[in-house]
Amino acid sequence: MYEQITSIMGETASNCFDIIAHAPGATGRLPLTDDLLRNAPSGDLFGMSQNVGMGWKPGELNGKQFLILSTQGGIRNEDGSPAALGYHTGHWEVGLLMKAAAEELSSRGGIPFAGYVSDPCDGRSQGTTGMFDSLPYRNDAAMVFRRLIRSLPTRKGVLGVATCDKGLPAMMLALAGMPQLPGVIVPGGVTLPPTDGEDAGKIQTIGARYVNGELSLEMASDLGCRACATPGGGCQFLGTAATAQVVAEALGMTVPHAALAPSGQPIWFEMARQSSRALIHMESQGMRMADIVTDASIRNAMTVHAAFGGSTNLLLHIPAIAHAAGLTIPAVQDWIQVNKNVPRLVSALPNGPIFYPTIRVFQAGGVPEVMLHLRQLGLLDESVPTVTGTSLGQVLDWWESSERRHLMRKQLKEQDGIDPDSVIMSVEHAQRLGISSTVTFPTGNIAPEGSVIKSTSIDPAVLDEHGVYRHRGRAKVFTTEREAIHAIKTGGILAGDVVVLLGRGPSGTGMEETYQLTSALKHLPFGKYVSLITDARFSGVSTGACIGHVGPEALAGGPIGKLRNGDLIDIAVDRNTLEGSVNFVGEGDLEFSPEEGALILAQRPFHPDMRPDEALPDDTKLWAALQSVSGGTWRGNVYDVERIVTALEAGKKALGWY
Repeated sequence: MYEQITSIMGETASNCFDIIAHAPGATGRLPLTDDLLRNAPSGDLFGMSQNVGMGWKPGELNGKQFLILSTQGGIRNEDGSPAALGYHTGHWEVGLLMKAAAEELSSRGGIPFAGYVSDPCDGRSQGTTGMFDSLPYRNDAAMVFRRLIRSLPTRKGVLGVATCDKGLPAMMLALAGMPQLPGVIVPGGVTLPPTDGEDAGKIQTIGARYVNGELSLEMASDLGCRACATPGGGCQFLGTAATAQVVAEALGMTVPHAALAPSGQPIWFEMARQSSRALIHMESQGMRMADIVTDASIRNAMTVHAAFGGSTNLLLHIPAIAHAAGLTIPAVQDWIQVNKNVPRLVSALPNGPIFYPTIRVFQAGGVPEVMLHLRQLGLLDESVPTVTGTSLGQVLDWWESSERRHLMRKQLKEQDGIDPDSVIMSVEHAQRLGISSTVTFPTGNIAPEGSVIKSTSIDPAVLDEHGVYRHRGRAKVFTTEREAIHAIKTGGILAGDVVVLLGRGPSGTGMEETYQLTSALKHLPFGKYVSLITDARFSGVSTGACIGHVGPEALAGGPIGKLRNGDLIDIAVDRNTLEGSVNFVGEGDLEFSPEEGALILAQRPFHPDMRPDEALPDDTKLWAALQSVSGGTWRGNVYDVERIVTALEAGKKALGWY
């Protein structure tokens, strides 16, 4: 009868029952004064008791208090081995960064505090219902980060340590949303690629490649084991994680040359110490986040994003950062203008033309090196302040002649045999290689509000002689990603098809990321001849003729929700002019103009299988409703409190609730 409970409770050592019911407490005295006791909030006084109770010396309680927030995940043993795994390498080692930063703060008389809000892994949740919480997590985490900041009223500034797809954008939103505080972002860096193997982006296609005979079981098992070659840091490509680090630095929120540092290495630890010194300096000079995150720095970040060929997910995150800071939210026309003016200068995974991992971008000079080229073109506002206390122009002057720059680039060339100018290119070099600007925003009767494609990553083999991608093909329509990936694996998708995945936007799935599909198409021989259209979004490592963020989304009445199998779709994307269109132009044997197609779609019913995913959690349904009222995808999926309150008040009146 008692066997089960006995097996759980086990044999208890006798000394477990030797319980101590009181203790002497810390020695010494709190540094209280008559003024403190008369006028300080009771919370400040009790906080002192808590601090010495945790082991801080009473005589050192008068230092300035600084908060370190991070996305740390997992439990590491002293030797670095896992006691409990994290969700991903990106947050596995950031506790070490926090410790280095804390030691620097305390060595300079500060009192460091630390708090955590861990983050999920988009790679781990690809193709699963876990993806339904991915993008909504960002807003929730930013809110919790801000609540933690406000819950330590005595803090003088904040260090935000984060790395990956949603954790780092959440941290940037949190700090941007505290405009009266000094703050510094500490990027968590990158993991190294295997000496012999595949990067973490390509490795996510082993299932599709195995089913299509591209890999053996033994090869898949071996390659998968080595893809994440070091235990910490974000993935080795310029996906969302790496691009978010780049954007944080471009905004001036990090110290120089912080993005993409190799996790766990001395230069990475030093960056944490530099960040602590920057925060102390900001506080001493009265600098605040409002001085750093401005309309001008947002524009700089958009410019650097284009030059790197960064993830399209930052089209969701940069507007959200602007919103959090109370700034002008970039519109589609702003993105179009930036991408028309800014050349892509970085050659790296996943865009190429040479597929260097992100560590090589760091060694070649990272963000400040790219900015040197952009400065020559007059594309940056150099007057903006940075967390160093100096302007961006002064940072770039320092970088250009710095020993750090000279040694890093020299090491890359002499020890690794890589010309740094082939990683971060001059404008002339990029032009000679025919590299196009980063993104295009196609419109048409399928996407009247717009859509987005990373046009620079379309395979050149499928462009015409003018650099234009043209595809006129029949639709294969799916309402779940699982159905679409099954079709790819079993021969249901062929060269020339247009895959349409609808009902997977914010209202359907929380705007899931569909890297399962885009990666499979990239790494299968016929994939370059297939286009993808969806109201969902893509991973930052996605490439090819993949059109996402289609607006309006299907479940908000978008015409994409009315497409059917066999519909004729016409796609045109000009990589030179960054203009594009995506139109329904035929059914059966009948072909017609885009204008006529729009009229036909308007009369059609919605796809009968289209509905919110049955596994969509209530948390995400609430997020979808709130972001929709706030302006939806093209305003960054934010929570605009004034709009939400206005809508609720109008709804209550319409319902006769008062």
